Amino acid sequence: MTGAEVLGVLLYAQAPLTAFIPTNRIKGGRLPDGAALPSLLVRVVSLLDRQPLVHPGWFRSDALVSVMVRAESYDDQNKAIRLVRAVPKKAVGTVGTARNVVVLTAGLGPDVIGPGNTFEQTQTFRVAFDAFDADD
Repeated sequence: MTGAEVLGVLLYAQAPLTAFIPTNRIKGGRLPDGAALPSLLVRVVSLLDRQPLVHPGWFRSDALVSVMVRAESYDDQNKAIRLVRAVPKKAVGTVGTARNVVVLTAGLGPDVIGPGNTFEQTQTFRVAFDAFDADD
């Protein structure tokens, strides 16, 4: 798993968030043109080198992951950011195939005007976890 995948699983699991932003509007990579709003874009900003653990094939990963909110109004942007920022409160333990997951907020970006006069803001998270990689 990647840090973005771990955070995506956590976002999908937040009922108050997915009631406001359905899971089909939570994307990785980039938002398609004309995406329904509000939407979230989850991306890895940076990844520290993976550190091998004592058990063969297991690595500790530590990444900065951004969640960009794009909304039609400033109020919707602020509501979405509040819901996104609530994610780390339950993000410790196992998430999917990742173990020993720890998620912390790592900074809130500025309000910006996005494409088509939309409202955007980004919340960055630090996502650390242990993962198995049979190829290493």
